[in-house]
Amino acid sequence: MALEIKRVYEKPAASDGKRVLVDRLWPRGVSKASAKIYVWMKEVSPSSELREWFSHDPKRWQEFKRRYRKELKENAAFTELEKLAKRSKITLVYGAKDTEHNNAAALAWFIGHLSTP
Repeated sequence: MALEIKRVYEKPAASDGKRVLVDRLWPRGVSKASAKIYVWMKEVSPSSELREWFSHDPKRWQEFKRRYRKELKENAAFTELEKLAKRSKITLVYGAKDTEHNNAAALAWFIGHLSTP
């Protein structure tokens, strides 16, 4: 069971396994063909309200993770994402510029495959 995270603007690689887009909005300037996304799971992304509150402010990171985890508690799509991660190699794909403080990093931490962000 392997899991990675990668910006959608980075070139896809065979080593990515199944690429799962975890953003609510499709990233600007990226075609669906070039992104090579296996599945778009926008349902696991943070709510619009949480995303706007967080605004990628590193000072809000710990509180963002706490609120985001709470949103995911009863989320069937998150359960499906966890199952997919157990069955095959996946790469969580995201569009944010900040490579440390983003929902894909939080998701990977929640699933338990990356060190604490």
